[in-house]
Amino acid sequence: MSTKRDYYEVLGVNKSATAEDLKKSYRKLALEWHPDRNKSTEAESKFKEINEAYEVLSDSKKRATYDQFGHSAFHPGAAPGGGPWPGASGKTYRQGPFSYTYYSSGANPFEGVDLGGFSDPFDLFSEFFGGANPFGGRKPPKPHYSLKIDFMEAVKGAEKKVVVGGKERSLKIPAGADDGTHLRFSDFDVSVSVSPHPHFRRDGSDIYVNQEITFTQAILGTVIEAVTIWGKVKLKIRPGTQSGTLIRLKNQGAPHIRGGGRGDQYVKLIIKIPDRLSRNQRRLLEEFENST
Repeated sequence: MSTKRDYYEVLGVNKSATAEDLKKSYRKLALEWHPDRNKSTEAESKFKEINEAYEVLSDSKKRATYDQFGHSAFHPGAAPGGGPWPGASGKTYRQGPFSYTYYSSGANPFEGVDLGGFSDPFDLFSEFFGGANPFGGRKPPKPHYSLKIDFMEAVKGAEKKVVVGGKERSLKIPAGADDGTHLRFSDFDVSVSVSPHPHFRRDGSDIYVNQEITFTQAILGTVIEAVTIWGKVKLKIRPGTQSGTLIRLKNQGAPHIRGGGRGDQYVKLIIKIPDRLSRNQRRLLEEFENST
């Protein structure tokens, strides 16, 4: 008979625990019992036990198998590839007297969790344990942050004050940055997320905007004032303009983040039809219709 403790008991949850409950419990226990942080003689065995339990319960299929057959379903002799379940493959990392095998399948307990700017648990553990990497000798990746800026800050560039590692830093966002732009700094990386604009739409360095005109302006032609991201410009409307016409304003788009210059702005003319007409307006339109 197996002497292993029940995996639910190891993680301190009941059998109805959700995936989120498992993640929270695992993170708490993993940090509490990590041998580089906890110097008790049982820390190493406890930490291994915690990881083994989470590796099984974090995967819905393995969890169902465990619920039905218990530890016997994950006996080392029954799992090809040396993992705790069929088909698993893993890599063992060593830190001093401690070794830990991380398997490639199974849920990541740190996925979707705010780690205070750390990109993965390697960085998080490194911070807790004074720079030591508990998962091997490889150099931990630089912390990766996500920064949300508004549309015009991305187009025209901005300087943002942020707190990194407890210190206020000034980050220069280059003009022309776009949603998903990746910026590298000396000791961390930043991915830019851009809020949408209520009127302007962006495609690379080109800007698109809708501009309403009246049907008489479209028929007779006129000069209107159009709005660009750089200010207002005079725009000539030719007589007989159709709704949906695109007018290109050269070099009025967003700056190219590399290589200099700007994209273009495209103004889409939308003919606004009045909802109501006065008697006189209706009479004039009827006369116009009948005169053709």
